[in-house]
Amino acid sequence: MNRRSFLKTMGFLGPVLVFFGKIPRLLWGGKWEHSEKNFWEDSRFKQPTVDMSRYNEGIIKARIDGAWKEYPIRTASEAFQKWNCEKRIEFIANIKKGQMPGWGGPHSGAVATYGLRRLDSEFTLNNAVKGIGLAPKDENIDAAIKQLKDTYETPMPEKMDVLTSFYEKPDFFDWRKQTSLELYSTPEFETHTFLNVMENPISTIVFLDVPSYEVRTIARVVQPKDDTALEHEKKLLEFVNLAHEYMHGKFSRYFPLLLFYIIEEFDNSPGRQRGIRTVPVRPEE
Repeated sequence: MNRRSFLKTMGFLGPVLVFFGKIPRLLWGGKWEHSEKNFWEDSRFKQPTVDMSRYNEGIIKARIDGAWKEYPIRTASEAFQKWNCEKRIEFIANIKKGQMPGWGGPHSGAVATYGLRRLDSEFTLNNAVKGIGLAPKDENIDAAIKQLKDTYETPMPEKMDVLTSFYEKPDFFDWRKQTSLELYSTPEFETHTFLNVMENPISTIVFLDVPSYEVRTIARVVQPKDDTALEHEKKLLEFVNLAHEYMHGKFSRYFPLLLFYIIEEFDNSPGRQRGIRTVPVRPEE
């Protein structure tokens, strides 16, 4: 496959994978992919276990294992920021060369959650590899959305240059957050990640790479029709969905936002840090 054909294929691959990913669900899914709790009212839900009332003070409140606790939101280390942006730039450069992307690096995070048993399992523990993105700072979200919209119809190589321009400016991003989308949960079918963070919004994300980082987070899930979401959360929901469509093509709906607020960071690199905490629980540590 030549470079032009590869890039064209990348543009169509997302919707195709989503379509074929629905086939098992259409055939036999939906009966067991729920818990004994119902979080939906028609097609809407609101996460009952996260309180964002102190966000402007840098505090997030979460109900973990039935008890409410306040957590200071922390900024990822400069080493994590540097690795994250450089790897994303390298990822895009390799695609432009016609190389198939790998599964490692900052885009693919293994998200671990626990708390609510799904009917098809005896376990509450779950781990799922998800596409992880970055969050522009609150004051930069509008400009980021506009740039994606203004260049939405441009050829794929130019779109990749736009994304690269974001990653060349680490200060553009809010390093207290990581983002993803809840692609599959609906009233008819719920992922185990969704059920867990609705019940118990604690999660860890591990990135397979060297260096290998782990961030421990409070996981916020925001539904597109949630009018109680903070303004920056609503804008991030639009940005992350738009960025997803930017590379994978138009979808029929906006997906719920998964927003991971960083509480701790660890460097799990073998033979080097081996699990040393690089962003502590408290700023004074």
